[in-house]
Amino acid sequence: MRLFGGLYTRVMRWSRHPHAERYLAGLSFAESSFFPIPPDVMLAPMSLARPDRAWHYAGLTTLASVLGGILGYAIGVFAFELVEPLLHEAGYWDKYLHARDWFAEWGFWTVFIAGFSPIPYKIFTIAAGSLSMALFPFIIASAVGRGARFFLVAGLLAWGGPRLEAALHRYVEALGWLVIGGGVVAYLLLRG
Repeated sequence: MRLFGGLYTRVMRWSRHPHAERYLAGLSFAESSFFPIPPDVMLAPMSLARPDRAWHYAGLTTLASVLGGILGYAIGVFAFELVEPLLHEAGYWDKYLHARDWFAEWGFWTVFIAGFSPIPYKIFTIAAGSLSMALFPFIIASAVGRGARFFLVAGLLAWGGPRLEAALHRYVEALGWLVIGGGVVAYLLLRG
């Protein structure tokens, strides 16, 4: 059953769309404060499709993400009571409590690690604001952590360039089913 080839072709076509940069910036901004989809899903194919623009895309993603993080910080400072029920409903409350504990123990480094890792960054931006972390160190940690992540993603895919794009296109079906199979196995292992 061929499922991933057509999707891969569409994603690569979207990554070359004239407005793709705007969408990347919007997604990067939103993900840092309230949206669940990470910008890597756009940054990666855009960097692969246009390796000559990869550093530009990484810089744009970093800037928009840090600005979105400042919005998340402001939500934590000024509107935490409004978003607390949403954190419960979305299943993020336990993650928020963990983020608070991490802030108590590691402070600045918590934002840096959250910015680089696949941990939901928005939880940490809101927590930083609700716990009154100093804004300037928050911005520095966000810029360094997010920048390191996005420049790494863009750099690796730009380095692979057209050769990697052709290889992915050739093996996308097998890779797609492998990821789904791995997800099912992980779910079964974690559930039991």
